[in-house]
Amino acid sequence: MTDRNDLNRQVIEEFRAGRGKPGGRWEGRPLLLLTTTGARSGQRRTTPMMYISDGDRLLVIASNIGAPAHPDWYRNLVAHPEVIVEVGTETFNATAVVMEGSERLRLWTRIVELYPFFTEHQAKTSRQIPAIALERRAG
Repeated sequence: MTDRNDLNRQVIEEFRAGRGKPGGRWEGRPLLLLTTTGARSGQRRTTPMMYISDGDRLLVIASNIGAPAHPDWYRNLVAHPEVIVEVGTETFNATAVVMEGSERLRLWTRIVELYPFFTEHQAKTSRQIPAIALERRAG
């Protein structure tokens, strides 16, 4: 995992160094930094990931590129849904809400219309790929 950790660290550094630049994109996709609290360790972990705007909230997708297990950041936010989001030049506290039922289906349909590669990720795994809404907390 060292390669992925090194890549994430590099993306985080570049993201933060270029905060004033518009876009915050990586490989042509909108990028945010999500800081979660470790489910077991209690330590803060920051992960770069793409997002999709959905009104006042941001959506992130726990595809893990179609791996059989959910990504670590997803398990962390399920255990501790209070997260920190860095997007563009803004940092804010948010609550992560895992979408379910018809709302998840509506959002998943939109996600795969915008980014068809998520269909390939879903085809690789038997688990349902979670879609998570990051809802800004007041204060």
